[in-house]
Amino acid sequence: APAGTAQSARPYTEIVRSPGADAGRSIFNPVSFQGGAIYTQADKFDKFGFDDMGKKPLDRAVTDGWVAQSEHYFVAALMPQDGRRRCHTRALPDNRYAIGCVADTVIVAPGQQVAYANTLYLGPKEHDRLAAAAPGLGLTVDFGMLTVIAQPLFWLLRHIEQLVGNWGLAIILLTALIKLAFYRLSATSYRSMAQLRNVQPRMLELRERYKDDREKLNEKMMELYRNEKVNPLGGCLPIVVQIPVFIALYWVLLESVELRHAPFFGWIQDLSSKDPYFVLPILMGASMVIQQRMTPMSMEPIQQRMMMALPVVFTVFFAFFPAGLVLYWLGHQHVVDQ
Repeated sequence: APAGTAQSARPYTEIVRSPGADAGRSIFNPVSFQGGAIYTQADKFDKFGFDDMGKKPLDRAVTDGWVAQSEHYFVAALMPQDGRRRCHTRALPDNRYAIGCVADTVIVAPGQQVAYANTLYLGPKEHDRLAAAAPGLGLTVDFGMLTVIAQPLFWLLRHIEQLVGNWGLAIILLTALIKLAFYRLSATSYRSMAQLRNVQPRMLELRERYKDDREKLNEKMMELYRNEKVNPLGGCLPIVVQIPVFIALYWVLLESVELRHAPFFGWIQDLSSKDPYFVLPILMGASMVIQQRMTPMSMEPIQQRMMMALPVVFTVFFAFFPAGLVLYWLGHQHVVDQ
């Protein structure tokens, strides 16, 4: 401070950015969360989109932790070292949004110097780097509601990649390991579906005979299930149990920056981008058609048309998905069910 004059100041730091071009989610653009985030030991992790940063601005007194601007594969995080401060968000002109912290007022006596220290992490969301930078910073990797399942899956995927040296091959092996773990459940499901196929002609006959008497139809159907010892839900429940695991793995493959620019082989040189020649989506759709032909079922015409349309619908959707996701689903469809 100038000689003979005390000065007061409120040190502050902010990170300012605009939403990226891929900030909006859609069925063809299943990108991760973009926006602000805050972490403290008391309140743990919280995140808020760009709209919330303007309409419901953050205003929180904290003594530790960090604030960040997060996008799909990268994060900028401020970790002030001053102790007590107040963190905030605000909307700025030109579609820009700020998140930052303001420290308590500092009085600088004549001839005195005061330092205000911050640590900045600016880089990819690599799990090891985030864990070393600050507690809780790894939560900016947006695995969603199934993080508790996704994190062990990523740990296993990473260790498989370290053994085989290829992320694409690691995806295939991890998918096979998961299906192997669920083998007994899958076998139960297949047996139940086979039993339903055997009685399906009789079910269709009952539906036709009692189509005008719903109560009688339900009675006869239950009687058929009891006599044939068939559980109509037996083929569904084992699959339902597996759904959270496969959704978690889906988000692991979508969110992990380690797959960015990671080659598989041949024309696939980036598992985080779509297949440039759509070979994997076409193979996936073809495998679905083959499976349908190998497991024919007696269905009503409407159901048959829906099942025939599914491979086309899935092929179109997955044509725009990252190649790593398509590779996972192709492995799930083909490697596993043989």
